[in-house]
Parts: sequence; structure tokens; C-alpha cells
Amino acid sequence: MARRKKHGSHENHERWLVSYADFITLLFAFFVVMFASSQADRGKAQQVAESIKRALDDDQFAAALRGILGGTVGERGPGNSMMRGPGGVKTGKEAPREPGPYAELVPSLRMLQQQLKAEIEAGMLQVNMEPRGLVVSLRQAAFFPSGTDSIDPSTYPVIEKLAGLIARLPNKVRLEGHTDAVPIRTERFRSNWELSSARGVAMLDLLSTRYGIPQSRMSVGGYGETIPLDSNDTEAGRARNRRVDIVILNEYGARGEPSVPPEASTAPKTGAAPSRVPSTP
Repeated sequence: MARRKKHGSHENHERWLVSYADFITLLFAFFVVMFASSQADRGKAQQVAESIKRALDDDQFAAALRGILGGTVGERGPGNSMMRGPGGVKTGKEAPREPGPYAELVPSLRMLQQQLKAEIEAGMLQVNMEPRGLVVSLRQAAFFPSGTDSIDPSTYPVIEKLAGLIARLPNKVRLEGHTDAVPIRTERFRSNWELSSARGVAMLDLLSTRYGIPQSRMSVGGYGETIPLDSNDTEAGRARNRRVDIVILNEYGARGEPSVPPEASTAPKTGAAPSRVPSTP
């Protein structure tokens, strides 16, 4: 009996198609997930863009930002801080707009640093920007004789430059007197509180009577020795603490100032108090 010839098993050369099909399926699923994710992100991005657009159209974002930086509130237009020079006047070709209640103060800071460079280097005064506005610190050693509220006439040219800037700005101004911690008790001043307040009033008188700054734009504060810049344990520190700060307020700084009722602003004036400032240097 003849033995049957055993045939070898046939090798399948198309098994790779199964793995390839699985790979294509997974790749397709990956791209479907990526596409779906991109559509969801696009929808979220569209919602964010619409929210920002509504905020800008309502001027809410711009008003908040200008309030922090001291810019003009409620005025639209690109480049508000860059388009304005000292006093809030347009420096470009665009027609000037009506000034807002508060001008942006960074250009004014730079202008004062240039115009008063010699006085700053000599230590007569210091100019810096604070959250409440532009602060010009006048040192007592340069502007006030010791223990008095009389302003040294030789400093009038410096004060005139400050008055020129204040006149071009719509911002309110606060005049703050400060002393060191050494007690004072004279016939005229019973305490550092009275001395610091009197120096603020003397600066107000000079700015209003000699340089025409309206008194309604200014306020006076006396802080005595309560807000020192340096230690009162050394003479150099006490000298820094004896000062009058001229603060040009931005919107944030002016929030603490009382507002004038409309009926009070139209009431007839009863007269002005006499000034103690001499008419000539």
C-alpha cells in the first residue's frame, strides 16, 4: 500500500494586513479625538474673545486700567498714555479732546526729572511715582528755615516750575507737611502737628496767590512726625523726614478726597482769606 505524500502547510503572507488595519484604525481614532478637541477649544476661544470684546466696547476694562495707572477715565482710543504729553494735551496730529478729570502722570514725572535734574542731584527735592500719584518731596533744609512756615524766596524758581506743571494738569493736588520726631513748642507752634500743617498752608498760599493755582483744586494735610521716610535716630534721617510733599493725585489717590455737592459749587463766594505770601521774592 502506497503511503500518501504529506504536503507542507501553506504560509500566509497577508497577516500584516491585520496589524496595518489596526494601526490605521487607531490613527483615525487619534485624529478624530484631536479634531474634536480643537473644535471645543475653538468654541472656548470664541467665547473668551466675545467677552473681551464686550468689556472693551463698554469701556470697563479701559476704565479700570486707567484708574490704576492714573489715566483719563472714560476716553476711548489706542495709546492713551503714549499720545498724551504733560497736562493731558495731545502730542500727535489728532485733534485734542476735552481733558478728563485725571491726566496720565508718567510723562509729567519724566519732564520734572529732566527740568529739576540739578535740584534733585543737589538733594533739594525728590520726585517719584507712587500708587496715589506723582509725589514731589521738598526738603525743609532747602525750602523752609528751621522751625518756621515761611518759604525761602530763593526757592521760588523751583516752585514756579512745579506750578507750571500743576496749571496744565486737571488733577487735584494735596500738600502734605511732615516733621521729624523732635518735639517743638514755641510761641507760634505748640507741636509738630501745627508746624507741619502750617507749612502745607504756606505752600497753598504761594501756589494760589503767586502762580494762580485755584484753591479749590488743592487740599492740605499735616502729618507731624507720623510718616517718616527714615530713622529719627540720626541727623541725616531727621533731615529726610522734615519735608513738604506736593502730591499730584491720580484717580486712585483722589478717591479719599471729599466731593463737592453741585449746589455748593454754584453758591456765591463770601471772600478769600488774606495771604501771608510776599508779592516779590
